[in-house]
Amino acid sequence: MKIFVRNRVPAEAMAARNGRKGMVLVEVIVAMVLLAVAVSSLASLVYSVSRNGLIASGNAYRNGVLMQEVNRLEGIPYASVAVGVTTVSVSTGKYPHTRTVTVTEPVANVIKNITIVIKPTNAVFKPDTAKFIRTNARTTAVLCTDCPQN
Repeated sequence: MKIFVRNRVPAEAMAARNGRKGMVLVEVIVAMVLLAVAVSSLASLVYSVSRNGLIASGNAYRNGVLMQEVNRLEGIPYASVAVGVTTVSVSTGKYPHTRTVTVTEPVANVIKNITIVIKPTNAVFKPDTAKFIRTNARTTAVLCTDCPQN
């Protein structure tokens, strides 16, 4: 023998349930819109942070290349710095660029003006320029204070 027990829902509960029809769908749509707004603002934040990180690393590479060239030109003897324009293109490595070194000699065997221009291949990075003056040492013993001058 089988006995079926039917759970009856009161009429007030049925009326309340019928009045909320479709409310769950509206709540889900509103939640999805709020989630979409939050995620899109986070996406723009992530994009700007990654772009700024890329620019910062490019600036670090550019400064390294610039300082390497300045140190090279300051470390070699004055007579070894050739007057003229030298252009070198670097297409390998993490920072492809074009390096242009311009050397002028306004006063012969005394002063050389040196300009270094680093122009990155990637347009996201900005070019940079360094200018400095090389002078010919008056003596071979620079730290000698009582030596005769040439």
